Amino acid sequence: MITQSTADLRAALPMGGVLMGLDPGTKTIGVALCDAGWRFATAGKTIIRRKFAQDKAQIAQIIAERAVKALVIGLPLNMDGSPSPRSQSARAMARNLADLDLPILMWDERWSTQAAERAMIEQDFSRAKRAERIDSHAAALILQAAIDSLAGGVL
Repeated sequence: MITQSTADLRAALPMGGVLMGLDPGTKTIGVALCDAGWRFATAGKTIIRRKFAQDKAQIAQIIAERAVKALVIGLPLNMDGSPSPRSQSARAMARNLADLDLPILMWDERWSTQAAERAMIEQDFSRAKRAERIDSHAAALILQAAIDSLAGGVL
């Protein structure tokens, strides 16, 4: 199941469970994870993109290690809410991960990277550390927004 509806994901996971957030970029994929009670998202690793089969294998390994129950994939939209040129790539990633048999929630990621960078600057991360970790921090912001909506019942 691939959806943009938190209601659909809540219905698929009535007992909650660990969620994995993904921020797919052209060169990297940021990864974040949340607790089973959908309270806190935490930045994880950043996957350097290679061939999709290799990327998928790394994602599948994390899913197995952490007993992930669903994926939240950042969906890049234009400011007016319409699909952006990168939206097609994020949707293709979701379709290619669908055979992992996990529900997938596509989540609006507008401003996630900018917000992550701003927070990292405030925490005095060096430019090099920001470049290394920006995608996983953006994934955490995407995942946190999704779990806030899931937990609060906002559609």
